[in-house]
Amino acid sequence: MANFGDYQMGIYLAGAAGRKPALPIAFEGLEAAAHQVLDPELLGYVAGGAGDERTQRLNVEAFAQWGLMPRMLVGAAQRDLSVELFGQRFPSPIFMSPVGVLGACREDGDLAVARASAVTGVPMFASTLSAATLEQVRLAQGATPGFFQLYPPNDPELSQSLVSRAEAAGYAGIVVTVDTWVNGWRPRDLSSGYIPMLRGLCLENYRSDPRFQELVAAQPAGQAGAVELTWAGIFGRPTLNWSDIDALREATSLPLIIKGICAPEDAKKAQDHGADGIICSNHGGRQANGGLSALQCLPAVVGATGLPVLFDSGVRSGTDVVKALALGARAVGIGRPYVYGLTVAGAAGVEQVLRGILAEADLLMAVDGYAAIADLVPEALHRVAGPAA
Repeated sequence: MANFGDYQMGIYLAGAAGRKPALPIAFEGLEAAAHQVLDPELLGYVAGGAGDERTQRLNVEAFAQWGLMPRMLVGAAQRDLSVELFGQRFPSPIFMSPVGVLGACREDGDLAVARASAVTGVPMFASTLSAATLEQVRLAQGATPGFFQLYPPNDPELSQSLVSRAEAAGYAGIVVTVDTWVNGWRPRDLSSGYIPMLRGLCLENYRSDPRFQELVAAQPAGQAGAVELTWAGIFGRPTLNWSDIDALREATSLPLIIKGICAPEDAKKAQDHGADGIICSNHGGRQANGGLSALQCLPAVVGATGLPVLFDSGVRSGTDVVKALALGARAVGIGRPYVYGLTVAGAAGVEQVLRGILAEADLLMAVDGYAAIADLVPEALHRVAGPAA
């Protein structure tokens, strides 16, 4: 069993030979580099959040409220960071959260991320909003299992078509995002009047779908922007409720994972309606500026259900990953860090970000004396006194 922290020595050995990492190591430097590359409108879409972005900031700040108790002389020379999820064993506890503008950040963005997934073994949760088809993305993921994220459209036949295609393509599960049935109030995007999909970007899964083609054909003849207008008509729903989850449960035999759960009552309902897993997430603060961090919600969601609870929102480092695991997450999603790596350096940038996050998590566990994820229990964390809290 290899320790992910060995990646660090490779960096030092390369440095001794005069070669430095292609990207900044710390998130702040990576973010700054990506901000220099991204078009201002797209930057607002990628980096922005809802309202005054207070919830987005809280997602990041919440991790500083917890500290890991160091334990010495306990024999953590070898660490086991592998996890079992949905009947499969994964080498690490991280995954790449679905991001719908990878193909806007870089021309081959979705496929580049998929190739990084294939190389690192870190699963990619592929977004419905993609510049490559879900079949092409799955193929590029190689032997690494992939999951398909669905924004449920208001057309049941289209929903069924997308799920059936994901099954046929060999995805390991369906991830249903339930907190984006309507777009939240995002001032950065509103100020520029910018949604990439209304510019025709990242709609390849729709363009390639036979049911969507039927919906486009029903538009008035010669209608300009028919694809974009059809998408706008089916993307949002008047409502999204638990009966829609029931329908999706009946539509697929794949594991069904509900993304966007923060209330323990909703976690219980997800289990009652046949979900196989939950992602505790507030969409990184992009959808609602309600004032709760996702990390604050995580322990109660874990305690409310026997389902595996995954987590994302605000994760910026390997240290954050370890803390989320200690609070009960079975696996932890990475979002903006890998998107910024993609923006600056393509698949190689994504790979460096993922390996760096895993190395930091592994080395933290080594130094503080935690040999396995099972050792990361809530009691290992303590509230931080002082300014960070």
